[in-house]
Amino acid sequence: MGLNLRDLPDVEEVTLKLKDKVIVIRNPVVHVLEIKGGGKIYQVSGNEEVAAQVPQTPVEVSEEDVDLVVAQTGVSRDEARQALLESGGDLAKAILLLSAKKRGV
Repeated sequence: MGLNLRDLPDVEEVTLKLKDKVIVIRNPVVHVLEIKGGGKIYQVSGNEEVAAQVPQTPVEVSEEDVDLVVAQTGVSRDEARQALLESGGDLAKAILLLSAKKRGV
């Protein structure tokens, strides 16, 4: 079926960066499920050892970034600006977010 499950050895730490905190899992057990077509799914097991608060830094959105998102997605400037704010200024994430919303995902 094109699936391959394997352990990922010697992983010392996995870090998950959320909007408001960072979760660190030390010495986790990690399994990788390789999917036909090149996709991978990672399963991480372990105890959360550290959860630190991340200071919120204001995101500055340039008009050029808004223009690019509008051109790529066809949404309004306000929708593009909001998506850029939600994605922390990441153009690719903003475009993917808006594309998913348009598809109803």
